Amino acid sequence: MLVQQLKANWITPANFQPYGQVIYASKDGETYNSEDAQLILDRGIPRFYIMRLGEKGRKFHKITRHLNCTQCLGALEGKEWLMAVAPPAARDKPVLEEIAAFRIPGNCFIKLHLGTWHAGPYFDHEFVDFYNLELSDTNINDHDTCNLLETYRVELEMV
Repeated sequence: MLVQQLKANWITPANFQPYGQVIYASKDGETYNSEDAQLILDRGIPRFYIMRLGEKGRKFHKITRHLNCTQCLGALEGKEWLMAVAPPAARDKPVLEEIAAFRIPGNCFIKLHLGTWHAGPYFDHEFVDFYNLELSDTNINDHDTCNLLETYRVELEMV
């Protein structure tokens, strides 16, 4: 097994565009536009909840995608976090060289495009509460995972 380092770059709407959207605060009363999250949640019952995650380091060997809904994630309390992603594709595994990592500040949230491969959230805090918008059965019926150890004999570490 090889541990490969993956540099985490600060997220921007431009560099995250192949994987999803970065959503920042907008003025109250603004009308719906392309900078709002473009959601696909019509294939089931939407679920919006707060999930508490404990610190688990920065290494990962599993990456997942959801083909039935977009997913939105954001950290509460302004905490910075990390996410690894690969672009959506028709094949059953991501291209290893296309996996990218991002540092995400606590003043925005991300919306993943339908089918975007993702690993995380990861962070350096003891725990972080995240709000999560997906479907009620996403983690049961829409959880396509690729094991990078089995597929590529590699584990990735975000640095």
